[in-house]
Amino acid sequence: MKIHILGICGTFMGGVAVLAKQAGHEVSGCDANVYPPMSTQLEEQGIHLCEGFRAEDIPQDVDEVVIGNAMSRGNEAVEYVLNNNIAYSSGPEWLSKHVLDERWVLAVAGTHGKTTTSSMLAWMLQYAGLNPGFLIGGIPANFGLSARSGDAPFFVVEADEYDTAFFDKRSKFVHYRPRTAVLNNLEFDHADIFDNLDAIKKQFHHFVRTIPGDGLIIKNGADKNIDDVLEQGCWSQTAAFYKTDDADHKKKGWSIGKTTADGKYFEIQLDGKMVASVHWSIHGLHNRMNALAAIIAAQHAGVPVAVSCEALSKFKGIKRRLEIRGVVNEVTVYDDFAHHPTAIEETLTAMKELKGDAKVFAVLEPRSNTMRMGIHKDSLSDSWQQADEVCLYQPEGLDWNLTDVVSGSKTSAKIFSSTDEIISHLLTRVKSGDHILIMSNGGFESIHERMLNALEGKA
Repeated sequence: MKIHILGICGTFMGGVAVLAKQAGHEVSGCDANVYPPMSTQLEEQGIHLCEGFRAEDIPQDVDEVVIGNAMSRGNEAVEYVLNNNIAYSSGPEWLSKHVLDERWVLAVAGTHGKTTTSSMLAWMLQYAGLNPGFLIGGIPANFGLSARSGDAPFFVVEADEYDTAFFDKRSKFVHYRPRTAVLNNLEFDHADIFDNLDAIKKQFHHFVRTIPGDGLIIKNGADKNIDDVLEQGCWSQTAAFYKTDDADHKKKGWSIGKTTADGKYFEIQLDGKMVASVHWSIHGLHNRMNALAAIIAAQHAGVPVAVSCEALSKFKGIKRRLEIRGVVNEVTVYDDFAHHPTAIEETLTAMKELKGDAKVFAVLEPRSNTMRMGIHKDSLSDSWQQADEVCLYQPEGLDWNLTDVVSGSKTSAKIFSSTDEIISHLLTRVKSGDHILIMSNGGFESIHERMLNALEGKA
């Protein structure tokens, strides 16, 4: 079968492409922005890529076109598909029909932590010898690719609440029908498609409706928005997890116990009693919460808690999640996908566990659709207070000005109109031992490599 994918370099659609290739299909695709790590992964899989959305790039003998949710009417390739009556489907629909059917699906949903939790869960199952399939919105270092078919029955999928396609406005995750589901957290995001938080809750409840009665919902027990969703109706078993075993949560479920200052050791508690411990190299309370959720999900699939904890000791992290891109003259440059105030704050808090006496210079590109609309501008400056200095990139097309946000910041923050200016500024500020944390959900003009090259020149 010959498949062409519109929007192939998105993290989800790129994973669909890999799965289709592994299933023996002939796969090609196109996208407007082709950049690593997804473009590299696709090329390594032997998948032909075209930049742009030209009708002429769609093979004449194509059997099916899979259309990403970034595509809209008026797009040349989309119009060609419709006008020529070519068979088409959305990415989630294709995944459901061709991959997830008859699999034990473990789905990870939530505003934050989906990629990390999914990666941890897939690795736990792999470590236990179960060889799971997975589709993750990032590239776990333990696997080196974002998707694979794996062996039946288990399949881990990152369950995104974003809409499915221009012809299917339901959230992606309603297609997946999991037996094990993680609800990590729930906040307002994706303001370009959701009018308010209640609209997101409605989609999450549609997701809950698809989980069987003998399935398991693993919920963040301290998240009121998740409680609101489940109060609309819940027909499945539930397990709750919490940040700490405090007075309010004691003996109610799973929690994080004793933790060292650097976060490299923490204990797992169930109903107020320690059941296991983790020694690992990952930082941040949010990642310990992600790990806890993954441990519970893996247990539901039959993996003992002790085995999952042992797997975490060998977990290598995910590309673009506090990923070290390089170290020059003892200055470390990180790449992180954070683009929501909560994620920015959590990432900077995690940096405190590893920075020591050095400084953290945070570089932020407010690139997401929600950020561009100014939805989070009132909470943005609060999110970066753990940094020592902040460099803000003012991209073209931003619907609001960053000046007011910077003026209200307690931490030193400056606005830059080009990445060249950011690099030049940082060269005058950083010293040996410091950390440069670059946060964006896009390619950010390859600022990471350019920063490292500039640091080499400084030497």
